[in-house]
Amino acid sequence: MTALFRLRQGDGPIIATAIHDGHLLAPEVAARLALDDATRLREEDPYTGRVAELAPTSIVALRSRFEVDLNRPRNQAVYRTPAEAWGLELWRTPCTEEHVARALAQYDAFYALLARVLRAHAESHGRFVVLDVHSYNHRRDRIPADPAKNPEINIGTGSLDRARWGRLVDRFIEGLSACAVRGHRLDVRANVKFAGGELSRWVHRTFPETGCALAIELKKTFMDEWTGTLDEPHLAELGTAIMTTFPELVRELANA
Repeated sequence: MTALFRLRQGDGPIIATAIHDGHLLAPEVAARLALDDATRLREEDPYTGRVAELAPTSIVALRSRFEVDLNRPRNQAVYRTPAEAWGLELWRTPCTEEHVARALAQYDAFYALLARVLRAHAESHGRFVVLDVHSYNHRRDRIPADPAKNPEINIGTGSLDRARWGRLVDRFIEGLSACAVRGHRLDVRANVKFAGGELSRWVHRTFPETGCALAIELKKTFMDEWTGTLDEPHLAELGTAIMTTFPELVRELANA
């Protein structure tokens, strides 16, 4: 059976995930899906796994979100209608119950793996932070969207306890905002486009005293969202910027 996730385990209280990085489909799903590869890739988050794997510990999903979306509640993890997937006509033939059952088994396997990893980090370090790395389109009509409403990096914090984790969030945003990428300071703001999805909510429900999850949405300026072509230096600079925040995150976790 093809692996569902790529896990790299290291030391320290920082864990990163890239749960929409995957592009693989099970053969039976590929046979039913009406979308071509280019359309799928545009709605997936390619290259986010490379950013996540800069963290000491990382989990990268290998299957496409069009097979199972790990960032939605379990009962919404399989897209069935266009309304659930940006208006896209998804299926040549409707999803079968067997398809849904296999997809939900993957969903459960991911969250069981995440629970084991985070429980071990909580036991070793007391507190931990999960950086859930995503990316988002900003040229849906091939014209760049208004920068005022589309920050280069959106930090989703909608489900976290500000009383406990607010200082850590502020320091993280301040640190990223101080970094220069492609010759300018990064535009980093919280909850402008996205407030975080199910992974963040799950971490905060499951580890309310010890776990902080930050959903990191990178605007797809580091690639051409229509062709999938990557700007390698741009992605490398974004990765370096995120890595510079790690020491401060560790300090803030100790004080949270």
